Amino acid sequence: MVNMPLVKAGIVAVSRDCFPMSLSESRRAALVKECAARGIDVYEVKTTVESETDAVAALKELRDNGVNALVLFLGNFGPEGPETYIVQEFRGPAMVAAAAEETVAAAGRGDAFCGLLNCSYNLGLRGVSAVIPERPVGSAAELAAEIQKFIPVARALIGVRAMKIFSFGPRPYDFLACNAPLKPLYDLGVTVMENSELDLFAAYKAHDGDKRIDAVTQDMAKELGSSPYTGILPRLAQYELTLLDFMEKNLGYCEFGVFANKCWPAFQTEFRFVPCFVNARLASRGIPVACETDIYGALSEYIITLVTGKPATLLDINNTVPPAMAANAPGYQASDLFMGFHCGNTAACYLRKPVMGYQQIMKRSLEPDGEPDITRGTLEGDFIAGPVTLFRLQANASGVLKSYIAQGEILDMETGSFGGIGVIAVPELARFYRHVLVGGRFPHHAGVAFAHAGEALFETVKALGVADIGFNQPKGVLYPSENPFASL
Repeated sequence: MVNMPLVKAGIVAVSRDCFPMSLSESRRAALVKECAARGIDVYEVKTTVESETDAVAALKELRDNGVNALVLFLGNFGPEGPETYIVQEFRGPAMVAAAAEETVAAAGRGDAFCGLLNCSYNLGLRGVSAVIPERPVGSAAELAAEIQKFIPVARALIGVRAMKIFSFGPRPYDFLACNAPLKPLYDLGVTVMENSELDLFAAYKAHDGDKRIDAVTQDMAKELGSSPYTGILPRLAQYELTLLDFMEKNLGYCEFGVFANKCWPAFQTEFRFVPCFVNARLASRGIPVACETDIYGALSEYIITLVTGKPATLLDINNTVPPAMAANAPGYQASDLFMGFHCGNTAACYLRKPVMGYQQIMKRSLEPDGEPDITRGTLEGDFIAGPVTLFRLQANASGVLKSYIAQGEILDMETGSFGGIGVIAVPELARFYRHVLVGGRFPHHAGVAFAHAGEALFETVKALGVADIGFNQPKGVLYPSENPFASL
């Protein structure tokens, strides 16, 4: 995939001057060796930090070697002033971890278990955040596993702070839930470039007769195979080239881009197609295109893409599952199930039998009597069964960021419906729906990862400074808003 940063991690070991520096250095070497055994490419900073002068030298070594993700390693107790200065001045994603003891003999004991407490306290004094694992003190093998978890979080933090969201068209009146304050995005380091639908239409018309259209059309046909309605492909190819060229021309000082585009109802009558298939194709390249000008939906999809390294999609948390279908979901109650749906924006790799279709809801009003023409362009099919994570980062009406994360699975069920669709099971969904989604006033769009990515997403959102992160509470654990007497 493209459109995401490459992470180069660097390990800086620190040492308190009343402990032997050699202890921290040997533990650093063991950690680097364990990272190599796991295939994690890390740069070993040779400067061991004991003083502020060492901290300045270590920072220079990090910058000179292109390191963009820091692992601060307390090989022993560590000097809290210099070590937290490194995190502050590095100005990139940083993880802090500490060495467990191999012996309690005086010469080999480092007391990093104690030192991490002071490090954390001093990070707070400096107003600096860092990723601290759930188990931040461990052996070389255990900490190498934590560094492996940190890499996708670092990729997400780097990507978010270097991204631009291109939007086309005002957010639809009947979807005001997609309309949210933009200031919190700038607080994250995200740039937003809002454009009109007329800007997009002018750019599209400027690609009339583009010599590249035939090649893109052939590539689309190859992806679809035997599929109806493929006569629409030249129009879709022209649109795909329009978006990619616009992004390349307008990235400016940003490195990565995503889209949030209005896609109905005037889109069909003027552009004369439904853009879903193009949205799916760009998502497969790491460039999400959120429907209905959902700017926070685009951000949520991109964070998923950064964390998983795989395409994301945006789905409506759409409808309940009829009892006859729910009876075929062993291990789940009907209240644990819902159908995730969108018109056809999900990458083909996640669909059982992807086909080109038409937007049935739009056809009812725009082309009620004839063969579909301007409503063609959806990529349709049931989702392939497998793990799934629902995720959204959103600003509320007061401009405060909040998020939710819930893991579940896509069930192996044929829906017999239209669009990109599937039955999704989330344990204790009914309570999560009521007290997080409804109670938290989240919109109907969910970012969807086709993987269990909750751990990395949680660390990413926490590192972005989001305090309100909802998740599906297990049975017996009440939400703050849940009535404790309701079941009596």
